[in-house]
Amino acid sequence: MTTTTARAGSGGVQSVERVFELLEVITAAGGEMSLSELSAAVKLPLPTIHRLLRTLVPSGYVRQLPNRNYALGPRLILLGEAAGRQFGSAARSRLDELVAELGESANMAVLDGQEVVYIAQAQSNRSMRMFTEVGRRADTHDTGVGKAMLATLPDERIRAIVGAAGMSTPTPKSIGTLEELFADLDRIRERGYAIDDEETELGVRCYAMAVPGAPTPTAISVSGPVSRVDEEFGRRAVPVLRRAAEAIAAELMPATA
Repeated sequence: MTTTTARAGSGGVQSVERVFELLEVITAAGGEMSLSELSAAVKLPLPTIHRLLRTLVPSGYVRQLPNRNYALGPRLILLGEAAGRQFGSAARSRLDELVAELGESANMAVLDGQEVVYIAQAQSNRSMRMFTEVGRRADTHDTGVGKAMLATLPDERIRAIVGAAGMSTPTPKSIGTLEELFADLDRIRERGYAIDDEETELGVRCYAMAVPGAPTPTAISVSGPVSRVDEEFGRRAVPVLRRAAEAIAAELMPATA
């Protein structure tokens, strides 16, 4: 009896692990994959993958498209939104600390498909300050948080993200080609932080840094008018951003059983 229960429990855990693996692989591929592509990616037999997917389809976590491919389902949106709110709430104290130490507004964003979405903010108490609405979406190539996240990804994924989203140029300083973007990403990787130098909005500069080891690409930033957010500000901001990013990363580490 004990042996049977243990085996059943072990099999159940394995099935759960495989389900999450499938969802993560589909997500990394852009949200849609064929059965054969999934089989090659996760090294599981086709019947096993098909059985797991057919379990997820009725509940809305996966949907089957007319071309027979499998895609992420709408039920995941509710989970993602709730997780994003909780994630942002957990990091809010770190953003408050950034504002207290640097005096400028602080943001936290995650990568969602081909865009960044802002999930938390702490506002500066200055009369002239930057405001980014929580839930706002933006491009990756012309935002500090977006470039900080892109710098953590392999080149092929960067090309897929930017290729799908396009490269708009909202200001004359915006990056408009892949060559320019990859050159900037090389600089970001070398120094460890990104700068949005009036690329999203003229008169606004932002310093951003990726959160190391986050379960999904994540970055934090501080931004303000160029009259205050200058090179001297950057020298002060970078180590403060790094401490905050490392603290958030430590808080995200799963607890050991």
